[in-house]
Amino acid sequence: MNTTVAATPSHRPRLRHAVRHYLEMVVAMVVGMVALGPLWSAVADATGWTPVLELPEVGALVMATDMTVTMTLWMLWRGHGRRATAEMALAMYLPFVVLFVPLWLGVLSPTGLLVGGHVLMLVAMAVLTWRHPHPGH
Repeated sequence: MNTTVAATPSHRPRLRHAVRHYLEMVVAMVVGMVALGPLWSAVADATGWTPVLELPEVGALVMATDMTVTMTLWMLWRGHGRRATAEMALAMYLPFVVLFVPLWLGVLSPTGLLVGGHVLMLVAMAVLTWRHPHPGH
């Protein structure tokens, strides 16, 4: 029995769709970071909250928020259901939150938090993209 998904002709359209959807979300996330990141900095500078924004945990959650806002808007516009969108939003935050513990224990650096959080986020997104291949799920 052949279990290779990519080699099975009946799975090729699903794989293409999943890859396209995944890349669309990554682009939406980058747009969110580029568009919203400077706004957070401007507000933090104006209010004196810059030191708080520079805390690794806060910075990671703010970045996850920037990415989640635009990704959520994109998914809803493309017709994805609220459950699938909420699961994808959770996939944006959970990897960072899980890595807070190693950060607090001194096992992980702030840079490791950001890199590891993004890697885990992209993996979680890929799993969810394959799980919810079509809008409305």
